[in-house]
Amino acid sequence: MKLIKTTLLLLMALTSHHAFSQYTEVINSNRPGVSRSAFSVGTNVLQFEVGPYIIKEKHTPLKYEVSGFGADFSARYGLLLEELEINIEGIYQNDKITDNRGFVPLEGKRSNFKNFAIGAKYLVYDPYKNAEDEKPNLYSYHANRSFKLKSLIPAVAIYAGANFDSKDNSFLPPGIEGFSPKIMIATQNNFAGGWVFVMNLIKDRIGTDYSDFQYILTLTHSFNPQWVIFAETQGIKSDYYADNLFRFGGAYLWTKDFQLDTAVTLNTKDTPSVFSLNLGASYRFDFHKDKEIDNGNSANDGKKKSKKKKRKKKKKDEIDFDDDGSL
Repeated sequence: MKLIKTTLLLLMALTSHHAFSQYTEVINSNRPGVSRSAFSVGTNVLQFEVGPYIIKEKHTPLKYEVSGFGADFSARYGLLLEELEINIEGIYQNDKITDNRGFVPLEGKRSNFKNFAIGAKYLVYDPYKNAEDEKPNLYSYHANRSFKLKSLIPAVAIYAGANFDSKDNSFLPPGIEGFSPKIMIATQNNFAGGWVFVMNLIKDRIGTDYSDFQYILTLTHSFNPQWVIFAETQGIKSDYYADNLFRFGGAYLWTKDFQLDTAVTLNTKDTPSVFSLNLGASYRFDFHKDKEIDNGNSANDGKKKSKKKKRKKKKKDEIDFDDDGSL
């Protein structure tokens, strides 16, 4: 029975999302979902995340339909500091749009980046850092699953980046092109029992005529070290487009460096209605090396060696004195 409890507690320690450091023994992916974790991938870790999808939209008042496919992607790298991550991310879509307002439907095709951005994320506050009381209790299963008031304090990261939009992009509002700033605040709460809550507050395409504000709320739950399910809501508000999207799905950890996921996205309106099915994967190249911690042992060893030399010298002096005295 003790062996079973110990095994379960160790599994819980593995499934708690990056509870004590930036780097984790298993891959730390932003997928499933589209929210961004407050934590980085860890120094010298290069990670790729991609999610091919199919999409269908129908705008009832304007009588048009969209059907197509695309892929969202990101490349993440932990640079210099454990708290710092640089990333490239975007969405590319290829679709067919059908206009049903006339007697004969008119079809057109589109293909372009819906967004493409380069930025950096930095963890400014980590409530789990050096938290000795957060270590798993190997003697109490219930103690590890009980609610802790400290878990209400989130980890907080800030993001700053730049969008690069091509000219005459049919996925974007008129006049949107070139460079525009993007900022984000990302928070993350790790609760007992494998629950994680992530919140993103995003201000996108700052300074343009159609700058938008977005919020993303994501709740994930891990049943064991391999299976995770999630639910997510994303709100978008601008003068060009507004929506509330809902996502549901899960992920499977194939190896410690490879994850698969799937999700469905939908909304509740018809201006337009949205349905999307996504299959994704995340893979990391792990070049991380733990820093050697100097806990003072080297200094103590030096002191010990110094004392040892003094004792030897003193002993030698005593012997020399005795020899001289015998003359």
